Amino acid sequence: MAKPNYQFEKRQRELEKKRKKEEKAQRKAQGGQDRSPEDENADPQAPASPDAADEQAPSA
Repeated sequence: MAKPNYQFEKRQRELEKKRKKEEKAQRKAQGGQDRSPEDENADPQAPASPDAADEQAPSA
């Protein structure tokens, strides 16, 4: 049975982390330029559905 190549696996993980970090930095650099008008009108604090509001309300 072949031995696992741990160095190769580690390098692949490192490359994946680096790629994700670069993508995140690129999105951050773009800022809010790519936001659509409907995103600006949406209330981020509002629940997604009326049922969700009922579940979050404390019961008395």
